[in-house]
Amino acid sequence: MDLSVYASRLVDVPENFTPGHRGCVGCGEALALRHVFKAVGQDAIVVNATGCMEIIASAFPTTAWELPWIHTLFENTAAVASGVEAAYKALKRKGLYPKDQPVKIVAIGGDGGTADIGLQALSGALERGHHFMYVCFDNEAYMNTGVQRSGATPYGATTTTSPAGKTIGQVTWKKNMPAIAIAHNIPYVATASPAYPFDLMAKVKKGLNANGPAYLHVYSPCPTGWRCPPDLSIKYARMAVQSGVFPLFEYENGKYSLSQEVEKLTPVAEYLKGQGRFRHLTEKDINYIQERVTKEWNDLKKRCE
Repeated sequence: MDLSVYASRLVDVPENFTPGHRGCVGCGEALALRHVFKAVGQDAIVVNATGCMEIIASAFPTTAWELPWIHTLFENTAAVASGVEAAYKALKRKGLYPKDQPVKIVAIGGDGGTADIGLQALSGALERGHHFMYVCFDNEAYMNTGVQRSGATPYGATTTTSPAGKTIGQVTWKKNMPAIAIAHNIPYVATASPAYPFDLMAKVKKGLNANGPAYLHVYSPCPTGWRCPPDLSIKYARMAVQSGVFPLFEYENGKYSLSQEVEKLTPVAEYLKGQGRFRHLTEKDINYIQERVTKEWNDLKKRCE
């Protein structure tokens, strides 16, 4: 085995999100966050919505952050980031901040704080064209408060507020946040996964260099909420991509491109198997999900041609 190609040896940069936080064992979101902020580097301001990453990293009097960091509410993360960006512009305009020293503004939130509660602020910020990057860490439910369903919870998943029983569980399909971001005609939108760390970090750098707002949607496995073994977080993240459940792509200045080609999709059943949130699904349910995933994968491939 060639240890020289291990990611830990290739990504030799300082940690901006340090060990010692209170994340659950196997938290895919914490790993994705580390990768994102390795790519962000220094000279950055973080605006963090209420959620898992805020709770685990900021319990007084400690912090896991090595960057200037602001905690916001669920609903106003993008609005606060807009204000930070406007203040930065004003300081430069008044000669109170060096014009040749750029500051990277990064807003982060979970799927609940992005697809649901914070959607209106995010839409407004993208529409106004503020120069910042918004990163959604999508673990597909409100995990911090007890695994309640969100607009990003996949069809068929059981949660505490969409329990399987009289119904299949979650009865609506996952909200397509990348498509909503693209509809705002911003210069850069991408999906990413901690299972593909170099792709993830490259997309962070592209987003930061975009001429305007950028949106990055990051798949974030949650063993606690998904009821799967904590040592399999990255396996499920990889299977989500290989099955077409979570394809990796970019939308850059009006053009789509696939980041990860998949010659033959892994059956969705293989991805669902082992996750307790899907264990109640019947063969008929799984076939229905497979049809939808295949259709959306084919639609995306056509856009990328």
